[in-house]
Amino acid sequence: MQNFKIVLLFLSSSCFFCASGQQVTLPEAQYDLFLKAPITSWDEAIPLGNGLMGGLLWGENNTIRLSLDRGDLWDERTSGEKEWWKKYTFQKCVNMVAQSKFSVVEKWWDGPYNGVTPTKLPAGRIEIKLPVSEIVKNFELNFAGAEATARFNSKVVIKAMYSATQPVALVSINGTLPNAINLLTTMDVYRQNTGDKAGPSSGGSVSKLGYPEAEKGKSVNAQWYIQQAADGLKYCVYLQSKQIKNETLLALTITTTTDAINFLALAVKRCNDALQQGYIAIQKSHAQWWKKFWEESSVTVPDTAIQKQYNLVQYFYGAASRSDAPPMPLQGVWTADDGSLPPWKGDYHNDLNTQMTYMAYQESGRFDEGASYLNFLWDRRQSFKDFARDFYGTGGLACPGVMSYSGQPLGGWGQYSLSPTMSAWSAHLFYLHWLYTADANFLKEKAYPWSSGVGECMLGLLKPDEKGFLKLPLSSSPEIFDSSPKAWLQPNSNYDMMCLKMLFLSLKEMAEANGMHSDVKKWSDAAISLGDFHTKADGTLLVDANTELPYSHRHLSNIMGLYPFNLITKDGGENESKIIDASLRKWDSLGTSQWCGYSFSWMSCLQARVGDAEAAIKNLDIYTKAFVLRNGFHANGDQTKSGYSDFTYRPFTLEGNFLASQAVQEMLLQSWSATPGKLNSGVIRIFPATPHKWANASFNDLRAEGGYKVSAVRKKNKTVWFSIVTSKSGIVRIKDNFGENTPKWNRKGIKKNRDVFEINLGKAQKLIATF
Repeated sequence: MQNFKIVLLFLSSSCFFCASGQQVTLPEAQYDLFLKAPITSWDEAIPLGNGLMGGLLWGENNTIRLSLDRGDLWDERTSGEKEWWKKYTFQKCVNMVAQSKFSVVEKWWDGPYNGVTPTKLPAGRIEIKLPVSEIVKNFELNFAGAEATARFNSKVVIKAMYSATQPVALVSINGTLPNAINLLTTMDVYRQNTGDKAGPSSGGSVSKLGYPEAEKGKSVNAQWYIQQAADGLKYCVYLQSKQIKNETLLALTITTTTDAINFLALAVKRCNDALQQGYIAIQKSHAQWWKKFWEESSVTVPDTAIQKQYNLVQYFYGAASRSDAPPMPLQGVWTADDGSLPPWKGDYHNDLNTQMTYMAYQESGRFDEGASYLNFLWDRRQSFKDFARDFYGTGGLACPGVMSYSGQPLGGWGQYSLSPTMSAWSAHLFYLHWLYTADANFLKEKAYPWSSGVGECMLGLLKPDEKGFLKLPLSSSPEIFDSSPKAWLQPNSNYDMMCLKMLFLSLKEMAEANGMHSDVKKWSDAAISLGDFHTKADGTLLVDANTELPYSHRHLSNIMGLYPFNLITKDGGENESKIIDASLRKWDSLGTSQWCGYSFSWMSCLQARVGDAEAAIKNLDIYTKAFVLRNGFHANGDQTKSGYSDFTYRPFTLEGNFLASQAVQEMLLQSWSATPGKLNSGVIRIFPATPHKWANASFNDLRAEGGYKVSAVRKKNKTVWFSIVTSKSGIVRIKDNFGENTPKWNRKGIKKNRDVFEINLGKAQKLIATF
């Protein structure tokens, strides 16, 4: 009996240490994406991708489809006057607004967006016809190996993967010979859908592009088409097959004139090479890439729906974003496949969408994937310098609030699509990347140069008022009052002020880290000169100095300072707590009738940041229940029509997904500073807003500001173990939110400063606490 107890104790201890962050595990199969057939709509399909190319696997009965996409397929033709932003400048708009000539500004700035182009382009599809006796039963996406499977009523199986290491996709049809394999152009899809089914947010059908019919080619074992697009762009979609006993192997690639002069020959070579290697050989390197991807970090929560959504969104980073590929626009590499152009042109919206899409990678350590957007912004800095000069009349740089792949401003509601502070929010991503990586070279070579360029543009626009406070000529708050004249708010709106203050404080911090002492003072003075945020007497954050949030709204713009910025925090003293409590009471009183899906996942992040775990999980539960399609894609409207929102429409965009992933991370780990702008002042918070129903939860190698890797285990609603591994030397600060439990440390030298533990650690050292 005594020996049995010893063995039992050993086994339970072994299980504990396996769960205690010692190893990062691959996603468990029980949380894979599993969909019963039929799938009759592209936006409910199984998503696949390798950063550059993307695909959607769907179908019914004996027909399987693979919708095709490539991230840099764009039609950049300007709608209306070329380079209209050079003629209808920001200063001219200031003058028109001063004269109440709002319709003139709307014509100048909103008009260009109403055209068909610029727009992201779809790339057609493959249709596989099996014998009529074959009926597809289900579809599955295995996250660990990034492989999709379609199973049939017989023993027939179709597998598909987008190689993580080669610019090809492979499809294996095993168990029967297909009756037909057809490659469809985008116009073929349009005609198959019998006309224009485009929704109100779409730019219309692909037929409106006015392209000539694609040139189709065919050989014994291959078919392809070459599409003449705009501005000299041509692209080739190439499909080649190989018969191996009872298996048909397909190789697919998309090449363009940006790849090679003879892009058809390049496509042939890629597919030939892939078929010679075979599915298993390519799958081996593919699986190794994904294994390394998943080993960066992992999260375990006792909630099946949320765990599935979290794993799916992390998968999105690997499938749709790579440092050497285009970043994700609104729909990533999964452009609409119904004969229409994508919702909202599939563009880069910088008044929320791009920032939120790239705000969940830092904590999960997906730095290579997150660098996609930062590299994109960095590579276009000359265009952004030109835009700052030509449109705003300043030095520095600015990225348009709504833009194409080339960085071209697209127009739209002028209050937001051409708001200068959208660039400040984008600069925040450079700042976060530096904080989480602690990469001094990245700070010096990219983060500070790009962000300070935005700072210079903002300083060029800001002018002191009669009280000496810096004010913009025009101000707004996305997307309060839509595009009506009332949307021109009194400068500065709280949204603009929060974006500017966060920018200047982050620049102060980055300048200090770079040893640039004169810049430290410049940015510090600029932050102070913005003044205080606009509040009511009870602390409620207003929209501007005179305007209270008038009704339920989808964009949490006037409370940006709570999240994603850490300008107003629960650790910031009595006044900041008063502001938080009053502002959230106001938002609660207005209800959620005008919220979109991303509003719920954003509010979940915000509530977690202020420490309200139960409100955070409530909003996240609503999001995962009502605002995702059955494949997990975020839909803007309430798909259950349960009354969570008056919006019940269907357009799919990605930012809500990534906010949901970040909400999970915010509940498990936080590391922000209550004094932004002060170098090395972040505090690590273990399980800071974990809901009661997540009594048992854990995470492995999540990242904290300062370049730390943090792992922790929670049992019966108490932290029982955590570890912190450093990437640089310095003081590590950990919030004591452990109640009456006292940690036992593996190191000496721990000091307690009020409610924060502090220890000075060297590079690559590990701190462990047990309870």
